[in-house]
Amino acid sequence: MKPDELRKLDAYFKRVFMTPGLQVRARPKKDDSAEVYRDDEFLGVLYRDEEDGELSYNFSMAILDIDLD
Repeated sequence: MKPDELRKLDAYFKRVFMTPGLQVRARPKKDDSAEVYRDDEFLGVLYRDEEDGELSYNFSMAILDIDLD
């Protein structure tokens, strides 16, 4: 993803989730996705999806059962 796209997504995540330390970061060697972190903790992957001239983003986050306790 381009730097301006990452900045917009970062601002969106911070505005929607209002979580301190939330960051959208570029993925090494990937240009169709980004990573989402809270401070240094990896939360998930944000995928860019462009189909039929429409652009959307999909956020994928795995939640381990041990994290629910």
